[in-house]
Amino acid sequence: MRLALGIEYDGSRFLGWQTQPGGGTVQDALQAAMAAIAGREVKVTCAGRTDRGVHACEQVIHFDPPAARPDSAWVRGVNALLPDSIAVLWAQPVDDAFHARFSALSRSYRYILLNRAVRPALAARRAGWFHRALDLESMRRAAEFLVGEHDFSAFRSAECQAKTPVRRVNRLEIERTDERVDFVIAANAFLHHMVRNIVGTLVYVGMGKHPPAWVREVLAARERARAAPTFGPEGLYLEAVNYAPDWGLPSGRRAPSALPVEL
Repeated sequence: MRLALGIEYDGSRFLGWQTQPGGGTVQDALQAAMAAIAGREVKVTCAGRTDRGVHACEQVIHFDPPAARPDSAWVRGVNALLPDSIAVLWAQPVDDAFHARFSALSRSYRYILLNRAVRPALAARRAGWFHRALDLESMRRAAEFLVGEHDFSAFRSAECQAKTPVRRVNRLEIERTDERVDFVIAANAFLHHMVRNIVGTLVYVGMGKHPPAWVREVLAARERARAAPTFGPEGLYLEAVNYAPDWGLPSGRRAPSALPVEL
């Protein structure tokens, strides 16, 4: 039977998710540990590829075990062979029709931004940083223009390979706790660099460079050059992947307190 696994990882230690000839990616490390448990090669498919430096609170993968092992072997056994920057959270048998990517209903990302005058040291690889004061109410008004189904061409990278730039953003919230500002965005799917480009654009509004309505103009223009520069990957977390209850997977967006940045 096919298995689904939930994975968390610190992306600052890896060259992104997707396997590379020279290794060094999350997928490379995970497949090597799983192959040691299975006694033969294992190939996994993820819900969404993350870039170099991007973290995951609950990435979801599926694979077809090449050898019979108890479910616990794919959690505790694999974790014993993984570097400390990756951990398997759970393993769940699923129907063979399940696909980590194509069965997903939506995905949510969280961008953690440290908003203070001086750069961080302890959170340097786990949070973004912006030094000027931000007007959150202006940013929230601007964010409203991005909710719904739109052509997000202005927020996709030149390397994006998606067949269509149209995506449906279900939720875009901006939260502040002391010096920490969180951008939480949920959508049916995401374009390459979409979240980081949205964050950069909203920060432009928050710093007073543009009014909130400028975001609507950027969206309508469908030109990447109209939006702000791409924010760094350090603060970006794949927070959750959501599936229909019928698949029987552990549900769930993890609480912000479970994230590894407490400011």
